[in-house]
Amino acid sequence: MARTIKEQEYAVRRNEILDAAQRLVYTRGYEQMTVQNILNELEISKGAFYHYFDSKQDLMEAMVERMMDEALKVLNPLVEDPNLPAMEKLQLYFNTAGRWKTDRKELLLALLQTWYHDDNVIVRQKVFDKAFQRITPVIDRIVCQGVTEGAFNPTYPGEVGGLVMAMMSSFGDTFARLVLTCEPTEDSLRRLMEKVYAMNDALERILGAPPGSLELVDEATMREWVVIKKG
Repeated sequence: MARTIKEQEYAVRRNEILDAAQRLVYTRGYEQMTVQNILNELEISKGAFYHYFDSKQDLMEAMVERMMDEALKVLNPLVEDPNLPAMEKLQLYFNTAGRWKTDRKELLLALLQTWYHDDNVIVRQKVFDKAFQRITPVIDRIVCQGVTEGAFNPTYPGEVGGLVMAMMSSFGDTFARLVLTCEPTEDSLRRLMEKVYAMNDALERILGAPPGSLELVDEATMREWVVIKKG
Protein backbone atom coordinates (compact mmCIF):
# COMPACT_ATOMS: atom_id res chain seq x y z
CA MET A 1 0.00 0.00 0.00
CA ALA A 2 2.80 2.42 0.95
CA ARG A 3 4.49 1.77 -2.37
CA THR A 4 1.23 2.44 -4.26
CA ILE A 5 0.81 5.78 -2.48
CA LYS A 6 4.41 6.72 -3.28
CA GLU A 7 3.90 5.79 -6.93
CA GLN A 8 0.76 7.94 -7.07
CA GLU A 9 2.54 10.87 -5.45
CA TYR A 10 5.41 10.46 -7.90
CA ALA A 11 3.01 10.49 -10.87
CA VAL A 12 1.16 13.57 -9.57
CA ARG A 13 4.36 15.56 -9.03
CA ARG A 14 5.78 14.50 -12.37
CA ASN A 15 2.61 15.62 -14.13
CA GLU A 16 2.73 18.97 -12.34
CA ILE A 17 6.19 19.54 -13.82
CA LEU A 18 4.98 18.45 -17.27
CA ASP A 19 1.97 20.79 -17.01
CA ALA A 20 4.22 23.72 -16.13
CA ALA A 21 6.61 22.89 -18.96
CA GLN A 22 3.77 22.67 -21.45
CA ARG A 23 2.43 26.08 -20.39
CA LEU A 24 5.89 27.60 -20.78
CA VAL A 25 6.43 26.01 -24.19
CA TYR A 26 3.21 27.62 -25.39
CA THR A 27 3.90 31.04 -23.84
CA ARG A 28 7.69 31.34 -24.23
CA GLY A 29 8.72 28.69 -26.72
CA TYR A 30 10.81 25.59 -26.07
CA GLU A 31 14.15 27.20 -26.89
CA GLN A 32 13.48 30.13 -24.55
CA MET A 33 12.14 27.98 -21.72
CA THR A 34 14.69 27.04 -19.05
CA VAL A 35 14.64 24.55 -16.22
CA GLN A 36 14.88 27.55 -13.90
CA ASN A 37 11.60 28.90 -15.32
CA ILE A 38 9.93 25.67 -14.25
CA LEU A 39 11.54 25.79 -10.80
CA ASN A 40 10.32 29.34 -10.33
CA GLU A 41 6.77 28.57 -11.44
CA LEU A 42 6.40 25.54 -9.19
CA GLU A 43 8.64 26.83 -6.40
CA ILE A 44 10.66 23.64 -6.29
CA SER A 45 14.38 22.97 -6.04
CA LYS A 46 16.67 21.89 -8.85
CA GLY A 47 17.16 18.59 -7.04
CA ALA A 48 13.41 18.02 -7.03
CA PHE A 49 13.27 18.58 -10.80
CA TYR A 50 16.14 16.19 -11.52
CA HIS A 51 14.48 13.54 -9.39
CA TYR A 52 11.89 13.24 -12.18
CA PHE A 53 13.79 14.24 -15.32
CA ASP A 54 17.43 13.90 -16.32
CA SER A 55 17.47 17.00 -18.52
CA LYS A 56 15.40 19.50 -20.46
CA GLN A 57 15.57 17.10 -23.41
CA ASP A 58 14.24 14.27 -21.25
CA LEU A 59 11.42 16.56 -20.11
CA MET A 60 10.48 17.34 -23.71
CA GLU A 61 10.42 13.65 -24.62
CA ALA A 62 8.10 12.95 -21.69
CA MET A 63 5.84 15.87 -22.62
CA VAL A 64 5.48 14.64 -26.19
CA GLU A 65 4.89 11.07 -25.00
CA ARG A 66 2.10 12.28 -22.73
CA MET A 67 0.48 14.16 -25.63
CA MET A 68 0.40 10.93 -27.60
CA ASP A 69 -1.02 9.00 -24.64
CA GLU A 70 -3.88 11.51 -24.45
CA ALA A 71 -4.53 11.28 -28.20
CA LEU A 72 -4.61 7.48 -28.09
CA LYS A 73 -7.08 7.50 -25.19
CA VAL A 74 -9.52 9.02 -27.68
CA LEU A 75 -8.49 6.97 -30.70
CA ASN A 76 -8.13 3.48 -29.22
CA PRO A 77 -11.77 3.01 -28.12
CA LEU A 78 -12.87 3.79 -31.68
CA VAL A 79 -10.49 1.23 -33.13
CA GLU A 80 -11.40 -1.43 -30.58
CA ASP A 81 -15.18 -1.08 -31.07
CA PRO A 82 -16.24 -4.33 -32.81
CA ASN A 83 -19.54 -2.83 -33.92
CA LEU A 84 -18.13 0.04 -35.98
CA PRO A 85 -17.24 -0.48 -39.65
CA ALA A 86 -13.85 0.87 -40.74
CA MET A 87 -15.22 3.78 -42.79
CA GLU A 88 -17.21 5.00 -39.79
CA LYS A 89 -14.21 4.58 -37.47
CA LEU A 90 -11.97 6.72 -39.66
CA GLN A 91 -14.60 9.43 -40.12
CA LEU A 92 -15.36 9.41 -36.40
CA TYR A 93 -11.65 9.87 -35.70
CA PHE A 94 -11.54 12.95 -37.94
CA ASN A 95 -14.72 14.31 -36.34
CA THR A 96 -13.51 13.71 -32.79
CA ALA A 97 -10.16 15.37 -33.43
CA GLY A 98 -11.85 18.34 -35.07
CA ARG A 99 -14.39 18.71 -32.27
CA TRP A 100 -11.71 18.54 -29.58
CA LYS A 101 -9.84 21.42 -31.20
CA THR A 102 -12.95 23.50 -31.87
CA ASP A 103 -14.13 23.16 -28.26
CA ARG A 104 -10.79 24.71 -27.24
CA LYS A 105 -10.65 27.27 -30.03
CA GLU A 106 -9.97 30.39 -27.94
CA LEU A 107 -7.12 28.71 -26.09
CA LEU A 108 -5.62 27.23 -29.23
CA LEU A 109 -5.81 30.54 -31.13
CA ALA A 110 -3.97 32.21 -28.28
CA LEU A 111 -1.27 29.52 -28.38
CA LEU A 112 -0.81 29.13 -32.14
CA GLN A 113 1.40 32.19 -32.59
CA THR A 114 3.97 30.87 -30.14
CA TRP A 115 3.57 27.24 -31.27
CA TYR A 116 4.57 28.20 -34.82
CA HIS A 117 7.46 30.40 -33.73
CA ASP A 118 10.94 29.19 -34.66
CA ASP A 119 11.65 28.54 -30.96
CA ASN A 120 9.26 25.57 -31.10
CA VAL A 121 10.55 23.94 -34.30
CA ILE A 122 12.17 21.11 -32.34
CA VAL A 123 9.06 20.38 -30.29
CA ARG A 124 6.80 20.45 -33.36
CA GLN A 125 9.06 17.97 -35.13
CA LYS A 126 9.17 15.74 -32.03
CA VAL A 127 5.37 15.78 -31.80
CA PHE A 128 5.05 14.79 -35.46
CA ASP A 129 7.67 12.04 -35.16
CA LYS A 130 6.03 10.57 -32.08
CA ALA A 131 2.55 10.83 -33.61
CA PHE A 132 3.81 9.11 -36.75
CA GLN A 133 5.36 6.33 -34.67
CA ARG A 134 2.38 5.68 -32.38
CA ILE A 135 -0.75 6.63 -34.34
CA THR A 136 0.22 5.29 -37.78
CA PRO A 137 -0.17 1.62 -36.67
CA VAL A 138 -3.64 2.45 -35.31
CA ILE A 139 -4.74 3.93 -38.64
CA ASP A 140 -3.21 0.91 -40.38
CA ARG A 141 -5.50 -1.32 -38.32
CA ILE A 142 -8.54 0.64 -39.46
CA VAL A 143 -7.36 0.39 -43.06
CA CYS A 144 -6.79 -3.35 -42.72
CA GLN A 145 -10.34 -3.74 -41.40
CA GLY A 146 -11.65 -1.60 -44.26
CA VAL A 147 -9.87 -3.78 -46.83
CA THR A 148 -11.41 -6.89 -45.26
CA GLU A 149 -14.85 -5.27 -45.35
CA GLY A 150 -14.39 -4.14 -48.96
CA ALA A 151 -14.69 -0.45 -48.04
CA PHE A 152 -11.08 0.37 -48.95
CA ASN A 153 -8.99 -0.83 -51.86
CA PRO A 154 -5.57 0.85 -51.54
CA THR A 155 -2.82 0.11 -54.04
CA TYR A 156 -0.21 0.01 -51.27
CA PRO A 157 -2.03 -1.01 -48.04
CA GLY A 158 1.12 -1.07 -45.92
CA GLU A 159 1.89 2.59 -46.65
CA VAL A 160 -1.56 4.09 -46.12
CA GLY A 161 -1.30 4.85 -42.38
CA GLY A 162 1.88 6.86 -42.83
CA LEU A 163 0.48 8.74 -45.79
CA VAL A 164 -2.72 9.62 -43.90
CA MET A 165 -0.66 10.87 -40.95
CA ALA A 166 1.52 12.99 -43.24
CA MET A 167 -1.57 14.46 -44.92
CA MET A 168 -3.22 15.29 -41.61
CA SER A 169 -0.06 16.97 -40.35
CA SER A 170 0.31 18.97 -43.56
CA PHE A 171 -3.32 20.03 -43.47
CA GLY A 172 -3.04 21.03 -39.80
CA ASP A 173 0.00 23.20 -40.52
CA THR A 174 -1.63 24.82 -43.56
CA PHE A 175 -4.86 25.47 -41.66
CA ALA A 176 -3.08 26.97 -38.64
CA ARG A 177 -0.89 29.27 -40.73
CA LEU A 178 -3.85 30.50 -42.80
CA VAL A 179 -5.88 31.15 -39.66
CA LEU A 180 -2.95 33.14 -38.25
CA THR A 181 -2.27 35.20 -41.37
CA CYS A 182 -5.56 35.61 -43.22
CA GLU A 183 -8.35 38.07 -42.64
CA PRO A 184 -11.60 36.19 -41.90
CA THR A 185 -13.40 36.71 -45.21
CA GLU A 186 -15.52 34.57 -47.50
CA ASP A 187 -12.52 34.42 -49.83
CA SER A 188 -10.17 33.07 -47.14
CA LEU A 189 -12.83 30.54 -46.13
CA ARG A 190 -13.21 29.49 -49.77
CA ARG A 191 -9.45 28.97 -50.07
CA LEU A 192 -9.40 26.90 -46.91
CA MET A 193 -12.30 24.78 -48.13
CA GLU A 194 -10.57 24.21 -51.48
CA LYS A 195 -7.64 22.75 -49.54
CA VAL A 196 -10.05 20.58 -47.54
CA TYR A 197 -11.67 19.28 -50.73
CA ALA A 198 -8.25 18.55 -52.25
CA MET A 199 -7.21 16.67 -49.11
CA ASN A 200 -10.47 14.73 -49.07
CA ASP A 201 -9.94 13.71 -52.69
CA ALA A 202 -6.33 12.65 -52.07
CA LEU A 203 -7.33 10.72 -48.95
CA GLU A 204 -10.03 8.77 -50.81
CA ARG A 205 -7.66 7.99 -53.68
CA ILE A 206 -4.95 6.71 -51.31
CA LEU A 207 -7.46 4.53 -49.47
CA GLY A 208 -9.23 3.39 -52.61
CA ALA A 209 -12.48 4.65 -51.05
CA PRO A 210 -15.56 5.87 -52.98
CA PRO A 211 -15.60 9.61 -53.85
CA GLY A 212 -17.36 11.69 -51.21
CA SER A 213 -17.14 8.97 -48.56
CA LEU A 214 -14.72 10.76 -46.19
CA GLU A 215 -14.37 14.30 -44.92
CA LEU A 216 -11.42 15.66 -42.93
CA VAL A 217 -13.49 18.60 -41.70
CA ASP A 218 -16.87 20.02 -42.71
CA GLU A 219 -17.64 23.60 -43.72
CA ALA A 220 -19.73 24.27 -40.59
CA THR A 221 -16.69 23.52 -38.41
CA MET A 222 -14.47 25.69 -40.60
CA ARG A 223 -16.90 28.58 -40.18
CA GLU A 224 -16.51 28.26 -36.43
CA TRP A 225 -12.81 29.04 -36.91
CA VAL A 226 -13.06 31.58 -39.71
CA VAL A 227 -15.58 33.98 -38.14
CA ILE A 228 -16.64 36.44 -40.83
CA LYS A 229 -17.90 39.77 -39.60
CA LYS A 230 -21.20 40.93 -41.09
CA GLY A 231 -21.45 44.37 -42.71
